[in-house]
Amino acid sequence: MLTQAEKGKTFRALHERKGAFIIPNPYDVGTARLLAHLGFEALATTSAGYAFSVGQRDNTIGRDKMMRHVAEIVSATDLPVSADLENGFGDSPETVAETIRLAAATGLAGGSIEDSTQRPEHPIYELELSVERIRAAVEVARALPFAFTLTARAENYLVGRLDLKDTIKRLQAYQEAGADVLFAPGLTSKEDIVSVVNSLDRPVNVVMGLQGVQLSLAELSEIGVKRISVGSALARAALGAFLRAAREIKTHGTFTFADEAVSYKDISAMFEA
Repeated sequence: MLTQAEKGKTFRALHERKGAFIIPNPYDVGTARLLAHLGFEALATTSAGYAFSVGQRDNTIGRDKMMRHVAEIVSATDLPVSADLENGFGDSPETVAETIRLAAATGLAGGSIEDSTQRPEHPIYELELSVERIRAAVEVARALPFAFTLTARAENYLVGRLDLKDTIKRLQAYQEAGADVLFAPGLTSKEDIVSVVNSLDRPVNVVMGLQGVQLSLAELSEIGVKRISVGSALARAALGAFLRAAREIKTHGTFTFADEAVSYKDISAMFEA
């Protein structure tokens, strides 16, 4: 098994090479092992995907439970893992700093902190506080004995604030605060992604798997994106297949869904290693 330092170095190097790489999002140990089996180079957790897998809504998992989950994903494969650490599980910079310390202790190679408050009346932290929160996370990350890749997320688009100018302003501020990777989930147009990439001098992550967004690895690499994740899309795709099958059984009393299911033999073989 690789050491955490080796994983951190490997993960950082993926952001430095030419072109973009895909970092898919498992939601449990089984899906992590399957993605490793398919040959992906790194993994990222998904707060929503994990929450759905345990019968909860996104942003309802507590920090302790989330840390146990990310530790399980880390131990499932020898790949570097970056964690979705939501908003750091609290408002204060001190809370965010402690979250990064706890996350690093699980064996992660990186993690992300978002600027969403989880409060509908004020969904995004004021910029000054947002920057302080990222700065606190960076301070902890830089003090670690290995390369921990910190991603700062600007959540405007996910809460309905379709303000590209403010989103870029925030990402630039997080870059100045020391974040290693910048991420504005929810961007849906190639033009907006180009604007974000061209406004920054750090690696940019984009999320695909959103309805109506069809940009390929080659296209995103060409415009300068460095990392592509899929968020909860794999979890939702799996749940979609599950619900279609269950509805067929309940509504029609038929079982044709099994024709498209992976075989028992094939899935068992993937878990042999």
